[in-house]
Amino acid sequence: MVLIHDQSGIEGLRKRAALQPHGLKRFRNAFLKKGLSCESALAVLPEDARALFEREVCFHSLKLSHRQDSKVDGATKLGFLSEDGHMVESVILRVQSGRTSLCISSQVGCACACGFCATGQMGLTRNLTYAEILDQVVQANQLLREEGRSVRNVVFMGMGEPFMNQEHLFRALEILTDPLSFDYAGSRLMVSTVGIPDVMLRCAREFPEVRQALSLHSARQDVRETLIPLAKKYHLDLLREALLAAGADGELMVEYLMLAGINDREEDLLALESYLRDCSVHINIVPYNAFDGCAWQGTAPAAREAFANRLKAAGFKVTQRYSLGADIAAACGQLASLHRQA
Repeated sequence: MVLIHDQSGIEGLRKRAALQPHGLKRFRNAFLKKGLSCESALAVLPEDARALFEREVCFHSLKLSHRQDSKVDGATKLGFLSEDGHMVESVILRVQSGRTSLCISSQVGCACACGFCATGQMGLTRNLTYAEILDQVVQANQLLREEGRSVRNVVFMGMGEPFMNQEHLFRALEILTDPLSFDYAGSRLMVSTVGIPDVMLRCAREFPEVRQALSLHSARQDVRETLIPLAKKYHLDLLREALLAAGADGELMVEYLMLAGINDREEDLLALESYLRDCSVHINIVPYNAFDGCAWQGTAPAAREAFANRLKAAGFKVTQRYSLGADIAAACGQLASLHRQA
């Protein structure tokens, strides 16, 4: 079968069906941009082409297994089952501004083993294919269509380290920004990473409009190694070079998760100020979302606010994240579906 995202394969089907290019465009737009079901998208095709496309096209690489809707905010967690029986999770975020974002996964599990992240405790099972990455967007849009909404922003902040799956990540970014496919502006896409310098630079070169978010969490090397084992391989000095280069054409997001007694002290604040001085960054202060078996505790809200205000006084652009979906284990750092179909 031909993947719906395989442009050359779909073009081959168009020629076999003697379908005019504008007919194929209507079909693509219906499925990829308007959030119609495969049945409804097929219905826009001429009857003589419909049977061929229905028989030959693979519309979905994942199966929606379950959804959980938050009772306190606008979050919905989606559990998808892969063809080989692994579960991955995505989160729809309906923010108060009215915009809708989708947090998607790039891997089954994660190899980074960050102690503050539930996904990191799973270990890595495998990378997701670009079709599996994209299908999370397709199916979220289909669900949101029923609400009169659509996914405005796509953030790679779900399960996995995206830059450890760069082949499929980059292919997904190409298709997401392709006018013939999803046609998202690069500014509506964000890739979050714990910091892999060479891939950060490559991403900035190939997708200059796509935003990057660096999970820094400490500007002190010893503390960062405690939080992020991969920091032992990529020293803060090396990471800063990549940060400067990746943010050269625009503002780079720096995520700073605050943990009580770990990275929220005076020396941590001063180190962060020094490290980010002269960098084009937007610092996002992140609350800690606990999970079963977690060893740390988050910094109290008042202390987070004081930390953020000190950074603002030092001249930085700073916001504080309000994490959605904590009541359904859908907040940042909580995704960790261990379900597997036999």
